[in-house]
Amino acid sequence: MDLYIDTANIDEIREASEWGIISGVTTNPSLLAKEGQKIEDVIDEIVTLVDGPISVEVVATEAEEMVREAREVAQIADDIAVKIPMTTEGLTAVSRLREDDIACNVTLVFSANQALMAARAGAAFVSPFVGRLDDIGTDGIGLVRDVVDIFAYYDIDTRIISASLRHPRHVHESAMMGAHIATVPFGVLQKMASHPLTDSGLQKFLDDWKSMEEDL
Repeated sequence: MDLYIDTANIDEIREASEWGIISGVTTNPSLLAKEGQKIEDVIDEIVTLVDGPISVEVVATEAEEMVREAREVAQIADDIAVKIPMTTEGLTAVSRLREDDIACNVTLVFSANQALMAARAGAAFVSPFVGRLDDIGTDGIGLVRDVVDIFAYYDIDTRIISASLRHPRHVHESAMMGAHIATVPFGVLQKMASHPLTDSGLQKFLDDWKSMEEDL
């Protein structure tokens, strides 16, 4: 399973990319707004750090405007995946953008039916939102499992991005369910890399080494 970082913060992307684990970046209007820079400037910096798909979301809600905006966004850099919301207008936009060979990441997916429709419209990626479903008492990881099973059964090549991940367990379960990609906030990536037994084991090694040096 590939790991993407879900942020538009350049410092976070730079640090995570140095770990050698990041294969792509997902952003959204909220994340980009936090940075207080032009989208083009942020994306220009991201492409120097990550060699992989960068998802950038349109803000239009009608198909015609989505298509126009997506075409502009796709020209910012190579390997842009345009995020399109899962609506009927969004499906129309995705089907038209497929004809232009513009990769689309259909976002805000909360059901297997939505994921199937997005794939059939021509989405390169679909993003089921795990955490937001958990928030309302629904099984978010169960949705990922269902989408994986359906896509495998019908040999659908749309890639599944497990999104809205709140903690390391979500990432673990996404991998177990067979998601192609997990897009993960920086703070969750940090938690994934740590374990109290790793910390205590390292400290013991260092203490033992120091004690040996003192005895010499």
